[in-house]
Amino acid sequence: MIDPQAPRFVAIVGGSGSGKSWLTTRLQEHFANQASCVSLDDFYRDRSQLTPTRRNAVNFDHPKAIDWASFQKWLMTARSGRPANLPRYDFKTHTRLGQSVVWEPASIIFVEGLWLLWRAAVRRLFDFTIFVDCPADVRLQRRQARDVLERGRTPAFVRKQFREVVAPMHTLYVAPQTRWADMVLTHPIGEADVYRVAVRLTELLPAPGPWQATLDGAEDESGWRAYSL
Repeated sequence: MIDPQAPRFVAIVGGSGSGKSWLTTRLQEHFANQASCVSLDDFYRDRSQLTPTRRNAVNFDHPKAIDWASFQKWLMTARSGRPANLPRYDFKTHTRLGQSVVWEPASIIFVEGLWLLWRAAVRRLFDFTIFVDCPADVRLQRRQARDVLERGRTPAFVRKQFREVVAPMHTLYVAPQTRWADMVLTHPIGEADVYRVAVRLTELLPAPGPWQATLDGAEDESGWRAYSL
C-alpha cells in the first residue's frame, strides 16, 4: 500500500537532446513549490583520479558511467522524505565538485536522466515514468548547441562523438527503455503535452495542491505559456 504522505517520484527519460530537461522544467513551474527536480547527470562517477587524456577516453554515454550505488542510496533516502546530500558534477572537467548541496523533500520529485529505467532495482523506485522520444537529427542539433556553448566542445568534435558513440549507445541503452515507460511523448512536444502530463500526475498526489486551479482551467502566474519543442 502506498503511503499517502510519501513523496511521489517521477522519472523523465530520453536521449541526449531529447527535451527531457525542458519538460522537467515546465512541470516544475506548474507544480510550483510542491515540486523538486534532480538530474541523474550529477551522479556521474568522479574521474578526478584520471589524467585529462584518459578522462576524454571514457564512454560517458554508457550506463556504467553512473555511480549507481550512490544514486540508489540517495533515492532511497529521498523516498523516505528525509533531506539528502546531492552531489554536483562538472562536465568541463569530468569531475565531481567538492561541495554537495542538501536536497529538501517535496510532494513530487522529477528526476531526469538517460538510463533511469534501465536497472530494475532503480526502476521500481519510481511512481510514474515518462519517455521522451525524439529524432536523432534534432537531438544532435540540440546537443551541439549545448556542448559548444556550455562545455567548450567544437562542432566537429560533437558531431564525431555523436556519430561514433552517442547514437550507438542510444540504440543499445536508451531507446529500449520505452517498454518500461508509463507514458511516451513523441517530438515535437508542446504545451498541450505538458498539460496532459500534469493532469495525469495529479492522480499521484494525496490531496489538491496550489496547482489545482491551473488544472481546472484558471491561469497561473506562468500563464501556461505556449512553448514548442
